[in-house]
Amino acid sequence: MTMTPEQAGWFSANFTRLVSNVESVLLGKTLVVRLSFTALLSEGHLLLEDFPGTGKTSLARAMAQTVAGVNSRIQFTPDLLPGDITGVSIYDQRSGSFDFHRGPIFADIVLADEINRASPKTQSALLEVMEEGRITVDGVTHDVGSPFMVIATQNPIEQAGTYRLPEAQLDRFIMKTSIGYPDHASTIRILEGAGARAHDTVVPAVATSETITSMAALARTVHVDPSINDYVSRLVEASRGAVEVRLGVSVRGALALIRTAKTLAAASGRHYVVPDDIKVLAEPVLSHRLVLDAEAEFDGVTTASIVSQLLLETPPPSDRQAV
Repeated sequence: MTMTPEQAGWFSANFTRLVSNVESVLLGKTLVVRLSFTALLSEGHLLLEDFPGTGKTSLARAMAQTVAGVNSRIQFTPDLLPGDITGVSIYDQRSGSFDFHRGPIFADIVLADEINRASPKTQSALLEVMEEGRITVDGVTHDVGSPFMVIATQNPIEQAGTYRLPEAQLDRFIMKTSIGYPDHASTIRILEGAGARAHDTVVPAVATSETITSMAALARTVHVDPSINDYVSRLVEASRGAVEVRLGVSVRGALALIRTAKTLAAASGRHYVVPDDIKVLAEPVLSHRLVLDAEAEFDGVTTASIVSQLLLETPPPSDRQAV
């Protein structure tokens, strides 16, 4: 089944409502909010690399409130254990059996704050749940439910005592972006509301969890022309041949780009993907999957600049071909 123009219109109207609702909290950050909901509706997870105090917790909380869901926050520290995330089985003397006590991972939107401060073992526990959507404790499987999205954060400063995420684990995030500081006008508006504490701010729910699940299923039916698949294939192949790159984009990265492009197309009211969808998403979806050569890194080359160069050097299909 392929999405119809009418369904695309319904999807776009709902998407706009979701974004506008969160924008009332995260002022002046339309693109970041759109990317966040694109990740959610593509059934993926988001990695934010940003400075403290830029609104990462507010974003996660507002998204959960918007979809009438549950949000949780896990502060990653070096002594955090896998069971602190997933939950543990505790023996009940009265019943003579073990009861499973759910961890904070059982939520619709989970903020994993400063993920790179936890040990690799604990990081792996989180990333396993992200991939599988379930955990197994004492031989019993527990589903985390749907919708389910992890927003993990990394602090680009104070790297002492941190554990860098391995490339294979970075690949598990469907996209990576940053919120950044607000512009002058948005900062003024934030300061005008300084009397209210951030965690006291509540936004109304504008969609149910069932609506989000339906939208995610509908996004999968967006039409992708063979010329778009060819374009994405040429982009990722070019990334593997770039002289500054030690490890290029995997097939998982190519699939992620197509999945998110479908969602973005539907969010724009289209039932088909166009090359511009790929161009908009190329950096947030592909850049964190590239591993630069040490010499290139030393020379100041960034993965974002590599992706920009790939887009310049790889000719896209015409929009007429892609329809």
